[in-house]
Amino acid sequence: MPWAVGPLRLGRAWVAAPDPATLRARWAALAAAEGPERERLFRPTRARTPGAGAAALPGQRAGSTARFADTPGPRPDPVRILREPFDEQWLLPDQRLIDLARPELWRVLDEHQLFAVESAQPAELLVTAHLPAGRLGRIRPLHRRPGGAEPNLAPGLTHLLGERYGTWVTPEDVLCWILAAGRPGPRGYEVPLTADAARWRAGLELGHRVLSVRLRGARGGEAPRLPGGRRPYVRSALPAWPRELSYDPGSETLSVGSGDAGGGAAVGTVSPVPAGAWEYEAQGVRVLESWFAARLAHRDPEAEGLDAVGPAQWPQGWTSELLALVTTLALLAELEPERAAFEVGPVLGPAELRAAGVLPVPGWARRPASVLDHQEEGPGGQFALL
Repeated sequence: MPWAVGPLRLGRAWVAAPDPATLRARWAALAAAEGPERERLFRPTRARTPGAGAAALPGQRAGSTARFADTPGPRPDPVRILREPFDEQWLLPDQRLIDLARPELWRVLDEHQLFAVESAQPAELLVTAHLPAGRLGRIRPLHRRPGGAEPNLAPGLTHLLGERYGTWVTPEDVLCWILAAGRPGPRGYEVPLTADAARWRAGLELGHRVLSVRLRGARGGEAPRLPGGRRPYVRSALPAWPRELSYDPGSETLSVGSGDAGGGAAVGTVSPVPAGAWEYEAQGVRVLESWFAARLAHRDPEAEGLDAVGPAQWPQGWTSELLALVTTLALLAELEPERAAFEVGPVLGPAELRAAGVLPVPGWARRPASVLDHQEEGPGGQFALL
């Protein structure tokens, strides 16, 4: 996947949140403020200030290119993003509010797209159907153009693999192979290509299972589910604002507490939560603890300005997301031993890849494709030149 893009740099934390209602409230507060108060709430940086205009983000509603200080314009509809590993949040898609929005990624964001995100330390690979917009690492789209028209793969690779294995090979097949066979190495995330058709088929079967779980029902798929007796449920209601997260491996119970005075039960419980879900880590931290901490930030007494705007109570939707996240992590933990034991067998060497013209990868394949089938609104309402 030769075309890679650096991570987005939001510049201000308040443009993203775990729920869209919070972003609507923050926009309303910012748009209603004037003069120095708007400047304070905005939190200017060298890249973005209320007095600077910016082009509209590709694929988003036009009309938000005037200077924010002059006219905020209509509120953009929040869009789903991946903020941290396995933490799906929401973002205000207005380039005037984002220091480095990576428009080249927005141009290829659609229902066909998937993003592989490679973190450096430790070398890990995430896959999501949502735009990655956090401190996650380099982003590699699966497709270089909208509609899945051109794969972001070394030219000639799918043709070579198809001939070698005697089957049709799609870009998503290659991504599934990466999920099954990729491993951290001295040069980052390394993916050997098997020379054996049987190992390719086995890797695809495993990789498709991993991908299905990681996508968590995105792109119209079914959300992953554990078998009946193992599905996590809320056994006692969560308090109005939980503050702590703990786990009892003996009873497989996740405790979420304690709440504010008068906020209901002191401790809410979720079970069964398999130990693999609790212990699952990404980028060196437990995913469940990181996810919970991101929501606790809304109750941080030191939060100021728009960062302090958030829900008054723990939203019911967050509880549903917690149950879904436990399911996802439990299934991935079950798949990990099989993935770790997967053997590639004999590999395709560099000589064969060079003979087929797959290597070296041409320079144009490492750059974004030209997307010129539509006009984009530039700063001040003028059309942008692409």
